[in-house]
Amino acid sequence: MNRLYFGDCFTVMQDMKSQSVDLIYLDPPFNSKRQYNAIYQDETGRPLPDQVEAFCDLFTLDAETERVIVAMPVLMRDAGIDDHVVEFWRIWMNALRRTDPRLLAYMVYMVQRLLVMKRLLKPSGSIYLHCDPTASHYIKVMMDGVFGHENFRNEIVWKRTSSHSDARRLGAVHDVILWYVQSPRFVHNRQYVPYDDAYIVHRYRRQDPDGRKWMDGDLSAKGLSGGGYEYEYKGVSSVWRVPPERMQELDANGRLYFTSRGGIRIKRYLDEMKGVPLNDVWTDIAPINSQAQERLGYPTQKPLALLERIIKTGSNEGDVVLDPFCGCATTLEAAQRLNRQWIGIDIAIHAIKRVAKIRLQDRLGLVEGRDFTIEGIPRNMEGARDLWQRDKYHFQKWAVEQVNGFVTAKRTADRGIDGRLYYSMPNDQLQSMVLEVKGGKNVSIGDVRSLYGVLEAGEADMAGLIVLEPLSARKRRNFEQFMVRAGDLDVHGVQYRRMQLLDVAGILEGQRFVTPSVVGKSDPQPVLPYG
Repeated sequence: MNRLYFGDCFTVMQDMKSQSVDLIYLDPPFNSKRQYNAIYQDETGRPLPDQVEAFCDLFTLDAETERVIVAMPVLMRDAGIDDHVVEFWRIWMNALRRTDPRLLAYMVYMVQRLLVMKRLLKPSGSIYLHCDPTASHYIKVMMDGVFGHENFRNEIVWKRTSSHSDARRLGAVHDVILWYVQSPRFVHNRQYVPYDDAYIVHRYRRQDPDGRKWMDGDLSAKGLSGGGYEYEYKGVSSVWRVPPERMQELDANGRLYFTSRGGIRIKRYLDEMKGVPLNDVWTDIAPINSQAQERLGYPTQKPLALLERIIKTGSNEGDVVLDPFCGCATTLEAAQRLNRQWIGIDIAIHAIKRVAKIRLQDRLGLVEGRDFTIEGIPRNMEGARDLWQRDKYHFQKWAVEQVNGFVTAKRTADRGIDGRLYYSMPNDQLQSMVLEVKGGKNVSIGDVRSLYGVLEAGEADMAGLIVLEPLSARKRRNFEQFMVRAGDLDVHGVQYRRMQLLDVAGILEGQRFVTPSVVGKSDPQPVLPYG
């Protein structure tokens, strides 16, 4: 069954079976030192006042990255990478540490995941990695090391826009797609593109009385390896490409052209031609128009036609297609329409929810549980506890997004802030409730005091504390008595508690923080007094 996963693709892919995937397409975050919040702007109707994590391509040498750097030679050898390549990577990583540490962090992030993807690919499989020219040359060297230079097939150039103005350089109008295969036994279905108008005018100059355009082709076998058939046909002697019976069949069907100089050639009709064999420069697939029906709000969303071409080329019906950074899931829709099985992974619950509702249910008519499953999102306390044990950061992300909040871009909490919930005030100003998530059992009144300090510092008008385990009656009473000190937020006579508390059990039952109108959501009811 088709599967949609919430989580870091590295964690999810580690649990997948080796040689279980026929084609991988990935459009990972680029190392372009930007962050995107356009999907959230699309949901809320306005830009947020500070950066939030839709998909983040800012990479730094944090403690986790340093740990992976140390382990990388072992990881590469375990994946069967040649020792000479491993040594090259060691030298390159040391050089990047001094010249471009952000790029090093990005490369480590990608190699760690590509090593797992290599394990997942079948011998007949292909991987297509989509990137922009700012990092494509680094990524190509990286993929040469992981998949082998001998398994490189093409650097595909996709012209994604017709014009782009850059003040200090030539306009950047293309992306790069790197195509590698797992072995010489890879699947490749040749694709064709239509002839352009100039070619048709120049080559298909003749037409039959019924309007069918055609060009003439050679029937002579002279000079061809293997020879041909030597005989005379209607007074013309030659070595022909076809036997006499085939020549007669062509003549009977009006497929022969008798030239004024006494030659015989074959008619090749335009409407029977497949077109031009696909090359490595793709200019015929336009970017998604801002008003297009398929647009879901992602700034890096790719056209459906682009993914359909890749999937047709590199897989057959019934094959398994994996997108480890599925985002708005264009890959999944293309795979579904082409009768492939699919697996999509994304780290943002907002993306998973949008994909399931808009892309899979509304556009494709798929039913969860029958046509696809969503995995990795807790649906009960057991699942929430399991996520906390497996990945504390993604537990925090899940908890924040479950209450309609937006996670912060930093993996480590910033003064206890794990996310923000945005709401609209009567003057149309966008304000926020800071959110802190505590998954352990040892939540203390000190955590409440710390969150209170964020309010006192003026970083938000409201604050919410999310705890995994329900508090004892005594501890809850103590927490709520302290939270009362923060007072209320008065909005047209309606009082909203400035500090509020939720546990995961309540969230799973539908409880939410009570604020003025949550952006993009329906208006909540005023909060009841504590006690």
